[in-house]
Amino acid sequence: MRRSVEHLSSERGHEHEREHRHGQRRAVQNRTRSVRNRTRAARRRTRAVALAACALLTAAGTADVLRGTAHAAPAAARVDNPYAGAGVYVNPEWAAKAAAEPGGAKVAGQPTGVWLDRIAAINGTGGSMGLRGHLDTALRQAAGRPLVVQLVIYNLPGRDCSALASNGELGPTEIDAYKTRYIDPLAAVLADPKYASLRIVTTVEIDSLPNLVTNTGGRATATPQCDAMLANGNYVKGVGYALNKLGAVPNVYNYVDAGHHGWIGWDDNFGASARLLHQAATAEGSTVDKVHGFITNTANYSALKEENFALGDSVAGRSVRESKWVDWNRYTDELSFAQAFRQEAVRAGFRPDVGMLIDTSRNGWGGSARPSGPGPRTSVDAYVDAGRYDRRLHVGNWCNQAGAGLGERPRTAPAAGVDAYVWMKPPGESDGSSSAVPNDEGKGFDRMCDPSYEGNPRNNYHRSGALPGAPLSGHWFPAQFRELLKNAHPAV
Repeated sequence: MRRSVEHLSSERGHEHEREHRHGQRRAVQNRTRSVRNRTRAARRRTRAVALAACALLTAAGTADVLRGTAHAAPAAARVDNPYAGAGVYVNPEWAAKAAAEPGGAKVAGQPTGVWLDRIAAINGTGGSMGLRGHLDTALRQAAGRPLVVQLVIYNLPGRDCSALASNGELGPTEIDAYKTRYIDPLAAVLADPKYASLRIVTTVEIDSLPNLVTNTGGRATATPQCDAMLANGNYVKGVGYALNKLGAVPNVYNYVDAGHHGWIGWDDNFGASARLLHQAATAEGSTVDKVHGFITNTANYSALKEENFALGDSVAGRSVRESKWVDWNRYTDELSFAQAFRQEAVRAGFRPDVGMLIDTSRNGWGGSARPSGPGPRTSVDAYVDAGRYDRRLHVGNWCNQAGAGLGERPRTAPAAGVDAYVWMKPPGESDGSSSAVPNDEGKGFDRMCDPSYEGNPRNNYHRSGALPGAPLSGHWFPAQFRELLKNAHPAV
């Protein structure tokens, strides 16, 4: 999946003059956190009702589900954090592939996202389970307890306008097909009373809206396709329509994709992206009430926490922000970015109780290359480069990254403002093919997946860092899975 750095260093050389704003930002964050805590306290009674309702499944509905009947399960009340007190669906198809790899059985029981990346995926393709098959299996896994099912909604017209590996089946103008042939059938399945007891988390359209900020206009990183999608408005319309239709289902929790720190962490991208997400959340009949939260680092590799250097550090009189790796970004890792973006989203008009998800499926960066401490203080670049956990050649590299490892295991409420760490991208599924592969899935060949590629403006002309021998995006890539397992942090 596409991820890129969108900045021009020359435009940011004077950003250090704005450092005094951090104190003001922290004050706003503290006030907003207080509001969030009060809101959550007020909703504890609702959560208790939800748990009680789910407990009724054992006596009233679960036996029928396990016998394969079509009886509707009792609906669960909406909760503040859908992951709290709940299990999470394990996709048996991914689990079987993981377990078949050497050592893979150790992680095959982890929950992962189900990607609905084309219209045909709703009913299943090539022998793979369709949406109802996953939901029926989830009911059996639930066995009377609350269970989260994680879905990736991923089929916008003109999808992934700044990359080719994950282009989709719908052309830039096919917004009506997106609505009537993709979102409407999805919503109809999710609204079936049979599935009312499940907590359905939808990750809405990754790799879309931030592109309209970072890859358009006069920027060196602009692409004609992203300019076209900004002009026709179909990303905004599509996301708004999806939020409205899916959010109307009482047990659906929409989380909108918010990029990652190495994409929109700079001042000229950060606030603009939050405002654009708000525009989409209030388009096509949707409201901010239909956005439960945001997800960062989806299908990406940004380290969760960089512990060997911090933005406040300086070496030989130079700030860490001046290093080539950080390059004046306001954030060094995903946790700090996600927590700050939540506050920015609230300032942009979203509800103060929105939560965050962070995809940690491939950002562990363990193994023998993991630094054990800070780098030398000979220069700011040496200090950062030798100490950073993220070993990519550039933070804009996004395709099948060599040296990556499994990250933190899925976990509920791991940090303030974060609803869960999740494995939304199933480890071992390719980001894109290393060379052109004919296919009927609408997926092109992106040179960022070619190990020999020497880069473009979106990764500041660095080598791609991609593994060789990769299949089409979404297809099983055994070599990648084995490397992720070997380099897992925490270790498996």
